[in-house]
Amino acid sequence: MPFAQIYMVVGRTPEQKKAVIEKVSQALVEATGAPIANVRVWIHEMPKENWGIAGVSAKDLGR
Repeated sequence: MPFAQIYMVVGRTPEQKKAVIEKVSQALVEATGAPIANVRVWIHEMPKENWGIAGVSAKDLGR
């Protein structure tokens, strides 16, 4: 069973997350030949202050 974990900073809309799930699922089906019913996608949303970029939090960078 293909299982993808996606880490993103909070702030995406439900529609954007739905699109991510659909597109990642389809990519896994195409790449592995697994049935779509066996594909799992887990989105981890991280607070901006918990995500660091070049030693600075995404919140402090205004991202």
